[in-house]
Amino acid sequence: MTRRVKSKKSIECFAFCLFTFALLFSYPLLIGGCNGQQAEVAGVEVVQETPAEKRKAELLKLLDRKFENPEAHFELGQLYQAEKLWSKAEYHYNVALSFDPVHREAQAAMVKVYLDSGDKAKSKTYADIYMGQVAGSASGLLRLGLGFQNQQLDEYALTCYQQALQLAPNSAKIHRQMGYYYLSKDDKVRAKEYFIRSFQLDPRQPDVAGELGRLGVEVRIPQKTEKQTKEPDEIVE
Repeated sequence: MTRRVKSKKSIECFAFCLFTFALLFSYPLLIGGCNGQQAEVAGVEVVQETPAEKRKAELLKLLDRKFENPEAHFELGQLYQAEKLWSKAEYHYNVALSFDPVHREAQAAMVKVYLDSGDKAKSKTYADIYMGQVAGSASGLLRLGLGFQNQQLDEYALTCYQQALQLAPNSAKIHRQMGYYYLSKDDKVRAKEYFIRSFQLDPRQPDVAGELGRLGVEVRIPQKTEKQTKEPDEIVE
């Protein structure tokens, strides 16, 4: 009778060890085989790092080494803005602008973050301030307009482009950007008009030539000579 009890206990002990070994062996498979961002193993929640979280960690390490990096602060602000963490986004945009007061992308993002957070009045106030800062600079208006367009603030973007064109009516760059703006709105008639004018001002633009070709306009790109070293549409602030 004693031998049978011992044998039974030995079998139970062996079975328990075998179960434990199988559980430990399958643990990484349970985690790796989960398609979602989270997996639960033996009552423990495992959180997988998303690309955005990974990038944030990289940017924070970068700022630990060099805090006065406006581009890193701007990108970090964009990530927080995408997560609707308005105060964190605003903080990093402010820091970016403290190190680079003419960071037009950060200025446009600041206007957007106030708008998204529900403060329309503050958003408009800042938009007016930033546009006022570049009111006499065609290149400044162009860069701020690009920033607004990237933030999907199309009304402000168009205003900047139009003001820039008034200051530099013979700028191929501004006409080109106006063409791309209207192309993004699927207004091919206006896009073609601005692309044609841009190409007339500077025919050495393969991208504009390509867009005109897709719009049904035949163009020829002249060969660049050694004498042609300066862009005719160069804008100087």
